[in-house]
Amino acid sequence: MIANEEAVIANSLWSATARPSEPCAELQADVSADVAIVGAGFTGLSAALHLAQMGRSVVVLEAQTPGWGASGRNGGQVNPGLIAPPNDAIARFGPEMGRRMIRLSGEAGQLVFDLIAHHKIQCDARPVGWLRAAHNRGGMTSLAQKAEQWAQHGAELTLLSQTEVAQAIGTKAYIGGLIDPRGGNLHPLNYALGLCEAARAAGVRIFGGSRVEKLQRRGQEHLLVTQGGRLRAGRVLLCTNGYSGPLHRGLQQSVVPIRSVQVATEPLSKELRDHILPGRHAPSDTRRLLSYFRMDAAGRFVMGARGGYSVQATRARLAQARAWSVKLFPQLAGVRWEFEWGGSIAATADQYPHLHDFGNGMAAGLGYNGRGVAMATAMGKVLAAWAVGRPHADLDFPVTRLRKIPFHPFYPLGVEARVAYYRLCDGLGL
Repeated sequence: MIANEEAVIANSLWSATARPSEPCAELQADVSADVAIVGAGFTGLSAALHLAQMGRSVVVLEAQTPGWGASGRNGGQVNPGLIAPPNDAIARFGPEMGRRMIRLSGEAGQLVFDLIAHHKIQCDARPVGWLRAAHNRGGMTSLAQKAEQWAQHGAELTLLSQTEVAQAIGTKAYIGGLIDPRGGNLHPLNYALGLCEAARAAGVRIFGGSRVEKLQRRGQEHLLVTQGGRLRAGRVLLCTNGYSGPLHRGLQQSVVPIRSVQVATEPLSKELRDHILPGRHAPSDTRRLLSYFRMDAAGRFVMGARGGYSVQATRARLAQARAWSVKLFPQLAGVRWEFEWGGSIAATADQYPHLHDFGNGMAAGLGYNGRGVAMATAMGKVLAAWAVGRPHADLDFPVTRLRKIPFHPFYPLGVEARVAYYRLCDGLGL
């Protein structure tokens, strides 16, 4: 179970199957570091590890435990690239920066697998590629356009016919697909815990149960105050993503937390495993309210979908995820479902991750729009480069001005209205 979480989204497969790890003690003293990092998810842990390798002293403060938020709850899909087609980045941010973004996002999956291999992280990593499944002709056209644009940048993505995607997934529900060989899947919480261990081995001090209650600028330093101690640092990285709180209210209001939920079966029989996802891909489809599904290392089928904000809505979405699983794979009827859980991703208004420099020795990276395994790891590397003084123009991601989302306090109403609209469009096959 996920500690300190609502019961309706706490029964996590990843928490139940996490490997043992050394706990991180609470901060109970006054300490100092070159760089302070708030948040021990993929972004913060990646930044900490890369900074330690650059010779900087680093302290990470985590309100709960490493990987507690989205990093330890997601579907474990290593999805390279950004949501928008590659050439959109060039159009929006210019040829030079756009190409850097394309390269960074395209190589983000390989960065994940390289870190796993180098630090011997045991997280059931499978670099089998990322499979997108088209639910209609519009979805297939979109996938073909992305494949064409990625080819312009040296990446060979393969379009799949209806027969090929059915063979790869084990269902005839899709008309075609696209396989990106740079992706794959893993156990997300074990990956986060492995990054934590690698960072600690490199000299990073990581404190759990140490929520930052106050953040102040004191001369050339920042002072971060927790219930048990204080941390002084020259640079601060805010890596809190969809769990950003009032510590920096502007940052909190620049993204919308969107709940995602997942359900998982008991370990399936060998016969079922042979016919459901035989290639062990982790597909996601092209619906507006997309589904994403996979098999874990023990042969449990896992289905993910958009969640709800209330307990009642969340339970309804969990039930819908189970029902959709059986519709895709009728052989799952009668199988026992063991786990159901959820968490919040951070969505941005423009669907791009955001990198902010607040101009006072503090920066933030967040807003991965559901692609956080690869992009959060890559953003951590970019933040590390910023923290050691690399100029904005030399970073591999653009520094943008923080913009608050209008009417942010009412975001649950807006999200639910958009979900209802998307469900109507998907139901009509649009």
